[in-house]
Amino acid sequence: MRLFLNCVGGFWRIRADRREFPYPFLQEGEKYGIIKFKFKKAEGRENTMAQLWGGRFTRETDKLVYQFNASISFDRKFFAQDIEGSIAHVVMLAKQNILTGEEKDAIVKGLTGIREDVESGRLAITDEYEDIHSFVEANLIDRIGDTGKKLHTGRSRNDQVALDMKLYTRVEILQTEELLKELLETLLSMMEEHLDTYMPGFTHLQKAQPITLAHHLGAYFEMFKRDLLRMKDIYKRMNYCPLGSGALAGTTYPLDRSYTAHLLGFEGATLNSMDSVADRDYLIEYLSAASTIMMHLSRFCEEIIIWNSNEYRFVEIDDAYSTGSSIMPQKKNPDIAELVRGKTGRVYGALMSLLTTMKGIPLAYNKDMQEDKELTFDAMDTVKGCLALFTGMLKTMQFNQDIMAKSAMNGFTNATDAADYLVGKGIPFRDAHSIIGKLVLYCIDHDTSIDALTLEELKAVCPAFEADVYDAVSLKTCVEKRITTGAPGQAAMKEAIAAGKAFLKEENNK
Repeated sequence: MRLFLNCVGGFWRIRADRREFPYPFLQEGEKYGIIKFKFKKAEGRENTMAQLWGGRFTRETDKLVYQFNASISFDRKFFAQDIEGSIAHVVMLAKQNILTGEEKDAIVKGLTGIREDVESGRLAITDEYEDIHSFVEANLIDRIGDTGKKLHTGRSRNDQVALDMKLYTRVEILQTEELLKELLETLLSMMEEHLDTYMPGFTHLQKAQPITLAHHLGAYFEMFKRDLLRMKDIYKRMNYCPLGSGALAGTTYPLDRSYTAHLLGFEGATLNSMDSVADRDYLIEYLSAASTIMMHLSRFCEEIIIWNSNEYRFVEIDDAYSTGSSIMPQKKNPDIAELVRGKTGRVYGALMSLLTTMKGIPLAYNKDMQEDKELTFDAMDTVKGCLALFTGMLKTMQFNQDIMAKSAMNGFTNATDAADYLVGKGIPFRDAHSIIGKLVLYCIDHDTSIDALTLEELKAVCPAFEADVYDAVSLKTCVEKRITTGAPGQAAMKEAIAAGKAFLKEENNK
């Protein structure tokens, strides 16, 4: 029987030949730098576990405990960031003469090879590893031997995972920004196209005053512009490197944290090692901003769903973004808009989950913080998917302009303008308001509209009405005379569109 077992640097090195040492808990062959047990349960099932710790333990981890504790099923998403951070770390270690140049070159070559093999499919990330850090380090040691054990010098998984999550979140923020820019560009293009597309504006979901589709779309342009600025603000605030903070109290190695931060594109190093490993504010901020994006999308989707109904018929959603019914052949359902509206709660849930997780955690790192990932990853994917699908739906949507204009002419959306007309004739606004209220009641009783009344009918309510009232309360006049900044008049809208174009040009040039 041959069995080799020794501990180097806190890691067990085990080599066993099962033909000579046939105990079921030992894995055949060699594994360096990680503990790897293979044991059989009573019912005959096998479990393999790999982890970066264990020197002070005398019994293997229970299978259920291992599975409950492991994060490889989801933290594999930032595999590329783990490699990127590790390469920067060893380059810094060599610069500081903590590693030799030869050791650095061997580790970087090994890490690069692992990355290439995973990306090509030659190497699979499997559940036998506790987390992505274990996977990378174990495979590195397999490839280059004892030199690979020096990768983790001067760092902890606490600052390592904090780095990985920041690197991953930075990429997600940039991708979200690009999707928001595409949506903003789509909205601007539609605003230019629909400067003269009249429609009713609503308050309390009741027709209020006439506006244009350009003006309505411009409201969402402002919302999504704020969303873009929030993303940029989060990126700027979070862009400091935690690597080198160790478990919580830094390290005795002479690390150059500023150099590592520079290599990874950060503004600088974080200034408190405890906060560095315990901080998840940037994720909470991202999820808060993502929730706001989803709220804006959901509001817009709600309107599209209403506009798409048989009662409104303002829009026609393209077939590519609609679905049918399994029983009702006439149905064409706005399912994409409904799903975006529904998925908003999913992103809200991720935000509330992380806030709840973080609210009772003492400094510094605690295992609870592993729960920052799954729902955050899901929320990131959800937001990006919803933005892409919504933009595609919006680009292909057709607006029924005649129906929208007719709807604006009905419902007394010009009542305020009729009151303003009387004010221009010297009648106090409060009295004018009362007069037009009575006029509206008369129209309802006679199933007509203000602009359809004869001048005699108008004068019967108020003698101040003259023939020029019809132009004053026309749809075009009601919209075009509103020229203050932010109003729906064409002059004001052209200024808003020009400002929007300037904003996007500046953002694209940064």
